[in-house]
Amino acid sequence: MIKAEQVAEHAGQPVFQYILDNGTMQVEMSNFGGLITRIIVPDKNGNKENIALTFDTVEEYLTKANPFFGATAGRVANRIGGAKFELDGKTYGLAKNNGNNTLHGGNEGFNKKVWTPETYTNDSVVGVKMSYLSVDGEEGYPGNLQTTLWMELTTDNALRIRFESETDQKTILNLTNHTYFNLGGMKRDVQDHEFQFWADAYTPVDAELIPTGEIKDVTGTPFDFRTPKILGEQIAANGGGFDHNMVIKREPSDEMTHFVRVRHPESGRVMDMYSDNVGVQFYTGNFLEGFAGAEGKTYGKHWGFCLESQNWPDAIHHDNFPSPVLNPGEKYEHTIEYRFSVEK
Repeated sequence: MIKAEQVAEHAGQPVFQYILDNGTMQVEMSNFGGLITRIIVPDKNGNKENIALTFDTVEEYLTKANPFFGATAGRVANRIGGAKFELDGKTYGLAKNNGNNTLHGGNEGFNKKVWTPETYTNDSVVGVKMSYLSVDGEEGYPGNLQTTLWMELTTDNALRIRFESETDQKTILNLTNHTYFNLGGMKRDVQDHEFQFWADAYTPVDAELIPTGEIKDVTGTPFDFRTPKILGEQIAANGGGFDHNMVIKREPSDEMTHFVRVRHPESGRVMDMYSDNVGVQFYTGNFLEGFAGAEGKTYGKHWGFCLESQNWPDAIHHDNFPSPVLNPGEKYEHTIEYRFSVEK
């Protein structure tokens, strides 16, 4: 079942809130910013709670500053060092919206655009298809870029997000979803969650969180989650949190890979993440400090975690990283699945 309601208007375009319901869980979303605004799932006792950090209303996303809650991030998710890059000898300048760097597409990235929506249903999914044309020069990026985004809830409790993009000029691209999860339902921080990553390396960063270019083995480091680890113990070992790219693949492929499993022992909730991309940005809400969220709750440090399926950050500046370049005639394709279950 899918419900739609117009809740606002932005830049002369209607903003809708959608509720996707498969009878077991619900996903709420909006065509403003391609947002995931709520994910409501049962615990081991059948109690349903929202597990995504959010605001009470979609309208608040239009007026409040926020740390990319549930957002579609683009054109280039994550950071680009120095807020500039070069293609074929030409330098392109970008907004410095994260110190000296650009973050998640710039001042008005895809998370602040109204997408053109269309709902759909079939025997296995309910969903919303959204499209957006990013014109040549928007936020400094070259090329007219046409992007289609599908966000759908399956009958077997998977939230599936798919991207397709094409360009008429050589450009760079790295799209992701930036939902903050808390499988405990925002009663406390997420340090009691258990994580397992199928990643044998990560990309270290400098003081500005820009990758150094090194690809480092996780063995003997706090980044070794190849066996299940309690997050709080690893945060303490790493000196305060994670905001790093975990290496899942060294080369692009169409294969859907099991990236991560997250368990919340108290509630019994489990989330398995799959993707066909090469990495995942693991962020543990290090900069959430006294943030006013939904239902009168204040989100503090480590109250949510993000698993941002992506190409490796700042890849345009590192020849040894998978390329973020998209050429005319090529198609960018990227699929993410968050699969939800319960362990008694």
